Amino acid sequence: MGSKYDVLVIGGGNAALCAAISARRGGASVLVLEGAPKFYRGGNTRHTRNMRCAHDAATEILTGPYTEQEFWEDLLRVTGGQTDEELARHMIRESKDILNWIVEQGVRWQPSLGGTLSLGRTNSFFLGGGRAMLNALYLTAERLGVEVEYDAEVIDLVIEDGMFLAARLKGETEIRATSLVAAAGGFEANVEWLKRYWGEAADNFLIRGTPYNRGSILKLLLDKGVQEVGDPTQCHAVAIDARAPKFDGGIITRHDSVVFGIVVNKHAQRFYDEGEDIWPKRYAIWGRLVAAQPDQIAYIIFDSTVVTSFMPTLFPPIAGQSVAELAGKLELDPTALEKTITEFNAAVRPGTFDHTILDDCRTEGITPPKTHWARKIETPPYLAYPVRPGITFTYLGTRVNKEARMLMKGGKPSSNMFAAGEIMAGNVLGQGYAAGMGMTIGSVFGRIAGREAAEHARN
Repeated sequence: MGSKYDVLVIGGGNAALCAAISARRGGASVLVLEGAPKFYRGGNTRHTRNMRCAHDAATEILTGPYTEQEFWEDLLRVTGGQTDEELARHMIRESKDILNWIVEQGVRWQPSLGGTLSLGRTNSFFLGGGRAMLNALYLTAERLGVEVEYDAEVIDLVIEDGMFLAARLKGETEIRATSLVAAAGGFEANVEWLKRYWGEAADNFLIRGTPYNRGSILKLLLDKGVQEVGDPTQCHAVAIDARAPKFDGGIITRHDSVVFGIVVNKHAQRFYDEGEDIWPKRYAIWGRLVAAQPDQIAYIIFDSTVVTSFMPTLFPPIAGQSVAELAGKLELDPTALEKTITEFNAAVRPGTFDHTILDDCRTEGITPPKTHWARKIETPPYLAYPVRPGITFTYLGTRVNKEARMLMKGGKPSSNMFAAGEIMAGNVLGQGYAAGMGMTIGSVFGRIAGREAAEHARN
């Protein structure tokens, strides 16, 4: 590693690589510090598969237009208005160009996956998934002359009056740079930090992504005067299989079967409307919902008629020839589960089932209702998946402006510090999530941060 660079990028995922490539194309010398070993490089990007971008017309891989206004309305709905409108609209506008720019960096698209995703019009899927996308970005970065160091753990940042001077690495190495781009993710893998806000419940959380996102860079920045943004309890959290590993389970542990059955807690009681909205706009609420249940555990219950309706996961469902047998295997009260299913079945009203739209299959007379896709659970074998909260990334982060420049606590923009990706996602995502949005935030603000960091270095 040289002693001085134009742009130092801390992080190794999508946002970091987009920043590094953008800065290098802007004429800057660039060093990327990835805290993970090379095999595990890329943070949570390794587990992704698509990105949500605005576009005006159908393409070879997208089935129709997805306008800036529709994207904004979707974002507004999932966040409940908890978003910086100016920054969010700027991101959406810039996302239109990302679809082509990312291809210019070597990434390839494929048509959307089937099943219950309903993303063929709105989201572009990476050919080969997130790891293939990452490999393409790394290859491009290295061909352009970006330097990359792995196992590069930053233990301190030298910042004076809102200006970055140097990064200190484990092993007493010091790296100086004219500009800094922080793209090192959130703090979701730091269970002790999660417990500050969630208490002992956080011990039952599973971390879907990398174990390396412990929030060390975020903490350094906030401690050294960068303004924070976002509610520390808010995060992208989905229901994942309770049998998944503590870290790095990824996409294959996520369950898309909620809309095809019911979800009960350890007392065999339903606690939320399983048919509230189209799955890509509502799948990310289920992590928080399960987190609020006793012992942070829940069970998706369905029957044999729907087993081919959704994407299978790594773990097989637990089966019983009767509801009582299934309850026994789940260690639930058989009488309570039979009562819940009997009451649900009695409340189901006939309709025309269609999981791709808000159909008319609903319940009447029970609380909570199931407002769409309600069908009786009555054909054995009866099946279930145990689920726990799966945390993808946290929303507490650094406040930025449209240039991806970090703002200091007094409101003044930093002269040379920029942020991209999950470390600043809370500017756009105050709460909630829609599929593919994290990659959009990373790519758009990564590209902006790299461009602006290079321009600062030139001047």
